[in-house]
Amino acid sequence: MSGRRVEAAAPEAPTEGDGGPLERLAHWAAGLELSDVPQRVIDLAATHVLSQLAAIRTGLQQPDGHRLVRALGAPFQADTAQSARVLGGVGAWLNLDDTAYAGHLGPSTVGVPLAYAHALGLSGAELLRAVILADECAARITSAATLGPFRGQTALHTHVVGAVAGRLACERAPAGRWLDALALALSAPPWTLLRGFIAGDARLLHVPVAVRMGLDACDAAAGGLHGAADIVEHPDGFLARFATVPLPDAPSLGLGRRWHTETLSFKLHPGGPGIDAAVDCAVDLHTDLGTWAVEDVREVIVECSVYTLFAARKARPYLDGPRTPIGALVLDTPYPVATALLTGQLVIEDFAAPRVDAPERWRLAAKVRLVHDPEMTRELLAGDAPFGEALRQAGAAGRAWLAEFGGAELLDLAPASRAPARDFTAAEKPTPARVRVELRDGRVLIREYRIPRGGLGPELRSRHRELIAAKFHAAGGPAAVTRQWPGLARTDPTRLRALLERAVGR
Repeated sequence: MSGRRVEAAAPEAPTEGDGGPLERLAHWAAGLELSDVPQRVIDLAATHVLSQLAAIRTGLQQPDGHRLVRALGAPFQADTAQSARVLGGVGAWLNLDDTAYAGHLGPSTVGVPLAYAHALGLSGAELLRAVILADECAARITSAATLGPFRGQTALHTHVVGAVAGRLACERAPAGRWLDALALALSAPPWTLLRGFIAGDARLLHVPVAVRMGLDACDAAAGGLHGAADIVEHPDGFLARFATVPLPDAPSLGLGRRWHTETLSFKLHPGGPGIDAAVDCAVDLHTDLGTWAVEDVREVIVECSVYTLFAARKARPYLDGPRTPIGALVLDTPYPVATALLTGQLVIEDFAAPRVDAPERWRLAAKVRLVHDPEMTRELLAGDAPFGEALRQAGAAGRAWLAEFGGAELLDLAPASRAPARDFTAAEKPTPARVRVELRDGRVLIREYRIPRGGLGPELRSRHRELIAAKFHAAGGPAAVTRQWPGLARTDPTRLRALLERAVGR
């Protein structure tokens, strides 16, 4: 039996009769120890921290990141709450933050624990415990409202909860404070306005604002303020406002068994999750094409699911060539695909001058056409993320939401009803795409991905350390950090503090 790790069973969650979903979640979170967590989940959480550190490093290197630091201060500073807001903000707006079922978690669920672990002198094991708890709490509340008006980066309630959980886990707060802080924080979560999110610099402040609310709720709970324990499910509560089809059981469903941390997908290049597979195809086709010019291309056809088309529709009103705001450009498909075809990569510098001004990119982007592939939509809906699992939990109400989201024809593509997943050990996030490049000389080159690189599935489960080490190095992260990273859970407070400072580059 040498070398085999036998995973301890997680503690039993409170029964359905022990209070409402938020109370059950709070009591479970307050009592969780890292030894209760399966090793595979701990390993994935460590990768999540490194991936978000890569996003933070990238954000700090950009001109907008410099402006945010001038406004809010350095990533690690005497004001720990302000550190948390800075780390959350610089790691969010470039679409390099990772996704899960449900939500873009890392800006708060990693950013806040990084700030508090650094300030409080915690060990690597305590940091990992805090990140896992923040991931679990934020993803569960987000999944409860995922069939609603906000998903992805616009769902700022994710970061309200992530901030509360990330801080209270670091502080080893009692269950009562968890419940009060979560209830207070969810009493008035931010409501994102798409215009500000896409068109202006407010995008950089959205996560810091949500983190501030969560941290203020922690202070209030510590001072003796109380929240409404039924704020999630009450007819006048959170889900009534933030969910079209509420899933009130989601926050406490399968606690200690359904690890939402296991549903992470990792961002390997900037862009909305709907374009990842198409960009991966274009990167491969760059090599296949050899020597060529834009004038040699007759058309580029991107066959995709309704998910990619939905993001493109949101971006379309804001498109204005090289003057398109980055918030729209990362959601649209033609420019990122054209860039990847021409250069063999897609990096954040491609969304700013001088690269975004390159005429040949826009000439090629004009030849990119999106086509809906019904079978790809069928695969999307059969997956667990981004909302397949929510549809299963919602049942008939989920089908009604689906018709509203993408039209009645989606009902014919939806899989047969089945029970929610018992656990997420085999979860997948298929967001397929097929890119077909038709050349004027008659050649046709095709590439297809069912799950993009870094997307949730079997390959990611076996290669996440390798993939994210490369992401971290591409962001300028030192190899000395990645060499030490496998031992994160055994890192003492002094070494952790130095490791985090080196990883952030500050």
